[in-house]
Amino acid sequence: MRRLIRGVFILWVLLRHGLDELVLSSQKAPWLKRLARTLSWGRDLSAPRGQRIRQALESLGPIFVKFGQVMSTRRDLLPVDIADELAKLQDRVPPFPSGVAVAIIEKAFKKKLEDIFVSFEREPVASASIAQVHFAVIRDRDGRQRDVAVKVLRPGMLTVIDKDLDLMRMMAGWVDNLSDDGKRLKPREVVAEFDKYLHDELDLVREASSAAQLRRNMADLDLVLIPEMFWDYCMPDVMVMERMKGVPINQVERLRAAGVDIPKLARDGVTIFFTQVFRDGFFHADMHPGNIQVSLEPATFGRYISLDFGIVGTLTETDKEYLAQNFTAFFRRDYKRVAELHIESGWVPESTRVDELESAIRSVCEPYFDRPLKEISLGFLLMRLFQTSRRFQVEIQPQLVLLQKTLLNIEGLGRQLDPDLDLWNTAKPFLEKWMLDQVGPKKLFEQLRNEGPLYAKLLPELPRLLVDFLQTNTRGRGEDVQALLLEQKKTNRLLSTLVYGGVGFILGLVVMQVLVRVRVF
Repeated sequence: MRRLIRGVFILWVLLRHGLDELVLSSQKAPWLKRLARTLSWGRDLSAPRGQRIRQALESLGPIFVKFGQVMSTRRDLLPVDIADELAKLQDRVPPFPSGVAVAIIEKAFKKKLEDIFVSFEREPVASASIAQVHFAVIRDRDGRQRDVAVKVLRPGMLTVIDKDLDLMRMMAGWVDNLSDDGKRLKPREVVAEFDKYLHDELDLVREASSAAQLRRNMADLDLVLIPEMFWDYCMPDVMVMERMKGVPINQVERLRAAGVDIPKLARDGVTIFFTQVFRDGFFHADMHPGNIQVSLEPATFGRYISLDFGIVGTLTETDKEYLAQNFTAFFRRDYKRVAELHIESGWVPESTRVDELESAIRSVCEPYFDRPLKEISLGFLLMRLFQTSRRFQVEIQPQLVLLQKTLLNIEGLGRQLDPDLDLWNTAKPFLEKWMLDQVGPKKLFEQLRNEGPLYAKLLPELPRLLVDFLQTNTRGRGEDVQALLLEQKKTNRLLSTLVYGGVGFILGLVVMQVLVRVRVF
């Protein structure tokens, strides 16, 4: 009954914003278009379609808002006007009562609030669709007082998310079955990826683990600060981390007035992104301005501060190598190699002609290379490339949804900081060095070092293992060998009989021919 009520409410919201008219009017059947006009009678549908979709998602709650945010990055799938409107969705929602947050904390730790924290600010400093944040002070294991940020999960989120995701799966099935382009867009797989990210975001221990991993990975880069996690205070619905003090990165004038080198800050952002993606295969996938600050402290002046690690992306070695080769080929304007990589990866059918795909890619990319590189938008170029490749039946890769989203966020952030940012020129040396490291002596030495302990353990045991293998195979297969030899003897006797019979038959024919000829003569 609850699912039915939720479904009816969603249907009412969709009808109120005229989304049924958008779907029906796009169909080719005349009777469907007439039905759309009939259903739209009496409703105010004068607002642009993108605005109506955005307002409907906002009315449906935080899960649909977050889904709209993810889809806003899929400009290869959406018309420009809808994608632009979805990009306006804000990640801030009204906070839930502080008393509820305190109750969640006390239940998680089975202690009173005053027994957990030295002090706790009941007024939240930030509120999002999944959780909200309070400032507090704790006493660490060494007895020192530490300023911390306490992230508290919204109550009842798991139930709401599961219900809404069930409905999303159902709607994805409709898109898959009814739309001509549905199967290529893989709506079920996209919703499945969204399901995974949302459930990961609901486990704050997982988020703390992701933050700790990123902190270790970035320790030697000296470009970004990631808060320390206090594991004694981390629970599935409560997370306590080091309080970071910085200026939001979109306050450019304030940063410039403080003496921050803004062009360097933009270049550092590109370096951080490509390092996380291609070196580590583990990247912060929610890098919008609300989650990125800049430190003004003397010891860490000008460094990035990353926050909110609920969504992280991962790439396999195969994904990293494929993407790096693609980027490198783009930088070198080797469109044939880009086409070959698409076919080798299975993203397009094997029957696709390389020269036709190469020509299509060239038609998208080449006009941009005639301009100064600083005027090239890599994100826009990739979107044009995806749109052009539709006719080649390029399959959407759900595992790269987060990468594309983050790439567009990074580029937009960088250009907001420095309009003259040369994204390609900044990334090219990094990628070329990365490619060299993958095939050079450094990679070989690293692999030998990683496999060395295994070889060192196996080498002394190798003679014994070889003897055991030979003895085991001899004992276990003795009967099989004897049977094989017996069958071989039978086969040899049969072949001998056939050979001797055939030779005798031929000799008989020869003798008969001789006798006949002698008699005739």
